[in-house]
Parts: sequence; structure tokens; C-alpha cells
Amino acid sequence: MNEQNKSNEINIELTDEIAEGTYSNLTIISHSNSEFIIDFVRLVPNVPQAKVKSRIIMTPQHAKRLMFALRENLNRFENAHGTIKDADPGIPYPMNFSNTKGQA
Repeated sequence: MNEQNKSNEINIELTDEIAEGTYSNLTIISHSNSEFIIDFVRLVPNVPQAKVKSRIIMTPQHAKRLMFALRENLNRFENAHGTIKDADPGIPYPMNFSNTKGQA
């Protein structure tokens, strides 16, 4: 590895807690003229209030780089595993899942 590549390296730490990840099944994106705010939310059946599990704030430039990176990775995924099926637009997103409760 040459000296220029060594100066461009970034050492990134991933703690055990962060490595576990956080599940989200809804994302809310808002923006101002100087930043994008992305809230990752978890909706749970029969729970009336959803909770924001993580909030990421970034510059518009970084948001655009994220969009390109997601597009590239989605293309790679679909090339390896097939087209991701979009939800039927005629079926509403289950904001409260259902009113029925499971039985054991």
C-alpha cells in the first residue's frame, strides 16, 4: 500500500451494542435548507404509539451520497437475488397492523 492510500484510510470502531443493529420498518425523512433528518421508526402490532429508534442528521451532500450508495447496493442485491417486489400500491401500508390479537 502506498503512502497516499495510507493517508486516506479511516479507522472505524463498531461497538458491540451498535453491531447488534436496530430494526426499523418505517422511515420518516424531513429536511431544511442545510440538513436532512432521517428518523427510523419501529411499528409494532397492537401498540398505538410507534417509537423512533434512531435519528440520523446529515448534510444534503451526504444524503445524496447515501442515495447513490443505496441505489448501487440495491442493484447489486437484485443482480444476485432477483428483483425486489414492490408492495401492491392498492394495499395500504399496515400502520396499525391489525386489531386482532394472536391466541396461543
